[in-house]
Amino acid sequence: MAIDSKTLHSRLKEFFGFDSFKGDQEKIIRHLTSGKDAFVLMPTGGGKSLCYQLPALVMEGTAIVISPLIALMKNQVDAIRGFVDGNDGIAHFLNSSLSKAQISEVREDLLSGETKLLYVAPESLTKAENIEMLKEIKISFYAVDEAHCISEWGHDFRPEYRRIRAIIEDIGTAPIIALTATATPKVQSDIQKNLGIQDAAVFKSSFNRPNLYYEIRDKSDPKRDIIRFIKQNPGKSGIIYCLSRKKVEELAELLNINGIKALPYHAGLDAKTRAENQDRFLMEEIDVIVATIAFGMGIDKPDVRFVIHYDIPKSLEGYYQETGRAGRDGGEGKCIAFYSYKDIVKLEKFMQGKPVAEQEIGKQLLLETVAYAESNQCRRKLLMNYFGEDYPQDNCGACDNCLNPKRQFDGQEEMCLIIELVESMPEHFKIEHLANILAGESNALIKSYEHDKIEFFGAGKDHSFRFWCDVIHQGIVRHFLEKDIESYGLIYVTEQGREFNRKPYPLMLTEERHFVDGEDDDDDLPAGAARSGGGGDQVLLAMLKELRSDLSKKLHLQPWILFGDPALEDMSITYPVTCDELRNCQGVGEGKARKYGKEFTELIAKYVEENGIERPDDFVVKSVANSSSANKLFIIQGIDRKLALEDIAAARSLEMDELLSEIESIVAAGTRLDLDYYIRQTVDDDVVEEIYDYFRNEAKSDSVEDAMADLGMDYDETEVRLVRLKFLCEVAN
Repeated sequence: MAIDSKTLHSRLKEFFGFDSFKGDQEKIIRHLTSGKDAFVLMPTGGGKSLCYQLPALVMEGTAIVISPLIALMKNQVDAIRGFVDGNDGIAHFLNSSLSKAQISEVREDLLSGETKLLYVAPESLTKAENIEMLKEIKISFYAVDEAHCISEWGHDFRPEYRRIRAIIEDIGTAPIIALTATATPKVQSDIQKNLGIQDAAVFKSSFNRPNLYYEIRDKSDPKRDIIRFIKQNPGKSGIIYCLSRKKVEELAELLNINGIKALPYHAGLDAKTRAENQDRFLMEEIDVIVATIAFGMGIDKPDVRFVIHYDIPKSLEGYYQETGRAGRDGGEGKCIAFYSYKDIVKLEKFMQGKPVAEQEIGKQLLLETVAYAESNQCRRKLLMNYFGEDYPQDNCGACDNCLNPKRQFDGQEEMCLIIELVESMPEHFKIEHLANILAGESNALIKSYEHDKIEFFGAGKDHSFRFWCDVIHQGIVRHFLEKDIESYGLIYVTEQGREFNRKPYPLMLTEERHFVDGEDDDDDLPAGAARSGGGGDQVLLAMLKELRSDLSKKLHLQPWILFGDPALEDMSITYPVTCDELRNCQGVGEGKARKYGKEFTELIAKYVEENGIERPDDFVVKSVANSSSANKLFIIQGIDRKLALEDIAAARSLEMDELLSEIESIVAAGTRLDLDYYIRQTVDDDVVEEIYDYFRNEAKSDSVEDAMADLGMDYDETEVRLVRLKFLCEVAN
């Protein structure tokens, strides 16, 4: 029997302190309390949890909430216990983290009828002893939270979620409410079919979050960009998502080094650390959490002001859900994602070895993400179209493309060409195949269908493959074309598209966007390495070179030993005035900055003050001592223990040449190594002395090639490299 509106409003105020419901909350709750199934599609921040929490508190029996994350369960159970003072038994969770004593306590409260809400992980629900226990209690309803996990087309597919219906029938049927923040029409259909609730009432809220700003940035220097952005938004809470645990740890460390309070969160941390880091973020002891996708599901922090994706996500569903954690209170929420096609290639590699059907689905979802990232259309319009909703305007005024619109062109001829191509073919094909035909780019698939022989092959060769992909996507958004998800994204022409082809009219489309290749995370350059080559303050540069010349004469050293030209060029760009700032310049390092830097930073500080120069403080990024991972750390420790270089090389499966290159890289970064023990054993003393004197008195740079040319054939290259390293560590560093 449905509970009347007056009672619901009274309980809403009593338990949650709210005077009124949001959106469809009351309709959903009344529908559920009348004993009927419901499907709820409500964006993050819309108040999904209340749609099952309130009815659970007012209905007879216990509501079973099936939820995927332990952190989410604890968070929500604590919240419910807070709403109902002095009654911890009102809500419990049941998962692998509980001890036998805790499970007994849960069982006792359940059987006594005290528990109104029981949160269960799907894995726990499948255990025979739990099924038997739940058969003994009266169940008010089942709530399947994060229901997109049911669908293979959802961004967090979990096979155990597909067994929920069978388990419910085993325990005992009751109304089912499925809830998710992200579901395309295909995912929605999957969820309802799998749960056996095809006749459920569907409550779908708009996907539009007007307070969120969306932006895609080139991934050319993301770390610097992120630090600058956070420093421009001091004191604001934010989440940064990375795809790998390693990158989460590295980025959290980098932020702290640069004065930003941040902590990591990923599945590789122990449960206690994860919980502590999450709590410190919720309690505002830190400003930023750096996380994998495991963080944020159901976390109740309404004032997250920015969500940054260091890596582009694997699907638009994942992206939308994660950005939805910003601005849940209706206030400011900036959503910035860094994009490089290199990341897409990496994600495609991760799919290798999976079943073919799963790979096809994964690739299709990834292509949607690429289209979104590379598009010049309104991002809000693209997102809402993806979830089956039309956004009525062409300019939302709150995304990078709308605030900085790109050039447009009349694309009626191009759209007609695409429509005619699709209509001319007896079979249907994916976007990439159609774009290759029009661009005249042949491949094995095109040859197998002999599409390189049809009249449309190369008909649009004046434009690139990516141009045609972009135009096809714009055709889908305008409903001229349709993508069939069931058949992995084959393209069809709609009746609206045929009508346009019959009677074309001016069609303003945006030009394609070009991205840089992006950084390679596996080969990070030292700070400042990509910035050399001129472009700095030429007056300051001349003064720095003059100072270097004076000091080199005074110290009886070659000028390059103090600082190389790239280091001086970096100084003329970033204006470092402290030792810490100076060591971030190319080829400087901590030892050299401390040994020779004082006069240079004093000169720069005086120059900045006299000329009223505003220093780009946010560009001066302190870098983590990144020893390119375990190899370099092992080498440093091996040399400290005075191991033979041959043994160090063998232990890491390196050739001697490769090992020396690694050591040179370590020394170039400013680390001082003592190689004397090895040099004394392998190089004659007189040879060491001659090469050392060459670098001190004659060399114009630290180039090995120049040294070999100047010293002649009497010296072995390995000897020169070793003595050069000794010289750099003792004098130049």
